Amino acid sequence: MNIGEAAAATGVSAKMIRHYESIGLIKPALRTESGYRVYGDGDIHALRFIRHARDLGFALEDIDALLRLWADRGRSSCEVKKLALDHIATLDRKIAELQVMRASLTDLADRCQGDDRPQCPILEGLAG
Repeated sequence: MNIGEAAAATGVSAKMIRHYESIGLIKPALRTESGYRVYGDGDIHALRFIRHARDLGFALEDIDALLRLWADRGRSSCEVKKLALDHIATLDRKIAELQVMRASLTDLADRCQGDDRPQCPILEGLAG
């Protein structure tokens, strides 16, 4: 399958497929005599794996580690679980930061009258 078909089958854009190949996240695609990339079933499975991992917010470095573990049939599941738990901790930190941002913005919005007057606590708060 060509890159457009691979993109359609995996939900990963052709641009990102080329990027993943350029950084070594996936192996270089086979090429036709005319230079077009050709992807097989294994490539499609890897791209779907990457898309699912990205959907869960994993960093490319972690996805690379997960791909290596996925390919290693002798792996220990504790390594995979550690990566998942580390990512959960990262998500928890981000959630806490977002909640603080939300509370601050909610406070500013609550203090704004939202009327025709030029005074705006939101802009004043952003200005420091």
